[in-house]
Amino acid sequence: MRRVLVLFGLLLLWELFAVLGWVNPLYAPPPHQVLLTLVELFRTGEILPHLQATFTAALLGLGGGILIGGVLGLVAAFSPLFSDLLEPIMLLLNAIPRVVLAPLFVIWLGIGLASKVALSLILVAVLIFFAVYGGVKQVDPRLLERVRTLGGGRGWLLREVYLPSLAAWVLSSLKVAVGFAFTGAVVGEFVASSRGLGYLLSFAQSTYNARLSLALISLIVLFVLLLFFLFGKAEDRVLRWRPKNQGGF
Repeated sequence: MRRVLVLFGLLLLWELFAVLGWVNPLYAPPPHQVLLTLVELFRTGEILPHLQATFTAALLGLGGGILIGGVLGLVAAFSPLFSDLLEPIMLLLNAIPRVVLAPLFVIWLGIGLASKVALSLILVAVLIFFAVYGGVKQVDPRLLERVRTLGGGRGWLLREVYLPSLAAWVLSSLKVAVGFAFTGAVVGEFVASSRGLGYLLSFAQSTYNARLSLALISLIVLFVLLLFFLFGKAEDRVLRWRPKNQGGF
């Protein structure tokens, strides 16, 4: 609640500065003008195909990245051979700014949906790979040994030890993964596309339309925050066994 009040206070301050003429509305239009621009985009229906394009690319990339990154992370964690093969590749992909791959994906896959999905997927897959790989590797060996001593087999270990550990690591990474998925989709559209929020942002930039740019950025932020909230609720439900932080911070 305090964060909402702080944000609301900043918006009011921004509006006040605009009324007093302390900010140039050409470069920093006041919040009410940004809101009116958003309302107009939805009223005319102009933004709907662009929303569909961006959401399709981001969600397909998010789902594919979670699946591929999760599978590769599990394989690498349980197989030293695959670990030696996959870990250097993932470290290399993690070391470079992956958004610079956008032009290359456009060359390979064209300006359509595929290049945007591919960029989102690679951004998410690397993140989830290290979350799964780290989740398995961080399991306490003493716990595994005790479970084996008590007669627990591989299936029991996977269900009762590895999966709870992985759930904590993966769910805590999903919020970041959502941001990465939308980053990949929007950047891919910004580089080359015929529709999407990134395409609209590119148009707004080329016409020096700060009001449209801020409206689109605000819309993307709102949708990402909504997904953050939903994933946070899912994390609380799945990890309800985890003790709550009782500290004062």
